[in-house]
Amino acid sequence: MLDKILILDFGSQYTQLIARSIRELNVYCEIQPCTKPIDYSSAIKGVILSGSPYSVNDEFAPKPDVLAIASKVPVLGVCYGAQLIAQSTGGVVGKSAHREYGRAHLDNIVSDPLFAAIENGSQVWMSHSDSVKELAASLTCIATTASIPVAAFKAAEGFTPYPMYGIQFHPEVTHSEQGKQLIKNFVVGICACQQNWTPDGFIESTVAAIKKQVGNGKVVMALSGGVDSTVAATLIQRAIGDNLYCIFVDNGLLRKDEFTQVLEGYKQLHLNTKGIDARHRFYTALAGESDPEKKRKIIGGLFIDIFQEEAQHLNDVSFLGQGTIYPDVIESVSVNGPSVTIKSHHNVGGLPEKMHLQLVEPLRLLFKDEVRRIGRALGIDELFLSRHPFPGPGLGIRILGAVSEEKALMLQEADAIYINTLKEFGWYDKVWQAGAILLPVQSVGVMGDERTYEFTIALRAVTSVDGMTADWAHLPYDLLAQISNNIINRVKGINRVVYDISSKPPATIEWE
Repeated sequence: MLDKILILDFGSQYTQLIARSIRELNVYCEIQPCTKPIDYSSAIKGVILSGSPYSVNDEFAPKPDVLAIASKVPVLGVCYGAQLIAQSTGGVVGKSAHREYGRAHLDNIVSDPLFAAIENGSQVWMSHSDSVKELAASLTCIATTASIPVAAFKAAEGFTPYPMYGIQFHPEVTHSEQGKQLIKNFVVGICACQQNWTPDGFIESTVAAIKKQVGNGKVVMALSGGVDSTVAATLIQRAIGDNLYCIFVDNGLLRKDEFTQVLEGYKQLHLNTKGIDARHRFYTALAGESDPEKKRKIIGGLFIDIFQEEAQHLNDVSFLGQGTIYPDVIESVSVNGPSVTIKSHHNVGGLPEKMHLQLVEPLRLLFKDEVRRIGRALGIDELFLSRHPFPGPGLGIRILGAVSEEKALMLQEADAIYINTLKEFGWYDKVWQAGAILLPVQSVGVMGDERTYEFTIALRAVTSVDGMTADWAHLPYDLLAQISNNIINRVKGINRVVYDISSKPPATIEWE
């Protein structure tokens, strides 16, 4: 059984970055709601308490027994987690003189395993409105900053059976220059985790798990052409061979020519795939609906209906394969109060009870870049692995407002021009994700001697590692000018192009 670090999620926007930093060490970790009891029988080697939008002084703030956890395994509290430890041991936590958000530098670092190879003056990232005002006698300060008298602390030797630490800053964000070293010090040094979470090990254990779950059963699998569903299908096929039946649906909201291109690619992968043209069925179901959540639910529900219908043509199908990945799961399921459901995903939320199929989700605990690593280890062609992420509802959530076939065709043309130009000038592989958005905004324009009143396209391109945080891509002005000129000249119905320069957070990558 793999060593595991458990992250208790109190709702911080950075929780998933902690998990990613640990996974990069080839150590397995999981995120669990702070309200759920811990199962110590699952090879847990340490627990990290995340940050939170709560104050520990709030009446309904979540407060699991941190001393009980430290009686079982080493504990590291980050921001809110540190304040919870401080308060739980008799210390005082109160409002900071002012909200501390941004860069700071560690001073007065005490020699300790947590700070091995970390220098005085190391830059860290703060994001908090409360601070530890006083430490109990059972805790010792091991670092400060210019504005915070307690930037890090540890439990006195013998106070808890296992080491217990608290840090006020966020080591998981890139602005904390030696933050990943600190995480490694805790995970590998203090918790003594083996660094054996590798693609080959994942493939072996996942294929075995699928065989155990499915046995001689049959799986019907939804394919999208993206990396997630392609890698998931390949893993399932390795486990059950010809008992996997794949379905690729043209919902009219794919990228231009994608249906034909992807079907051909699946032939090369020897995946048993049936293509279904359901464009007008989706257009009819979406007619007049402008609410993004309702659009997602309509698209997801209709996908499931189609899968069910196709499954009925097969004998004894009892499983539904999906390419669900970890961010889908976490963004769709609130952590019982502290965190916020950002948006529902068609392959996670709202699966109708009438769907009498058990789920097979081999990628459920992986981040996007980890899926690509697994895909390369499986030998999947870069045609699939290097594709930009594409939302499950497709262009349905890139057409703001009501969806129609006319708008879908318009957006497909504009998006194809955008993506092909990025590829032509070597920018496609430099950005994490790019796409065009059709805005429900018409404006006056002039083409030749004629006045126009047509739609606006917004271009979105971001740089990222895992999609959980992202910055807008600084595309060259001349490239943007060429893309804009080509779209306006070639796509009837569009007379204005704008570029989105917002980052995540506070914005999301998709507009809906």
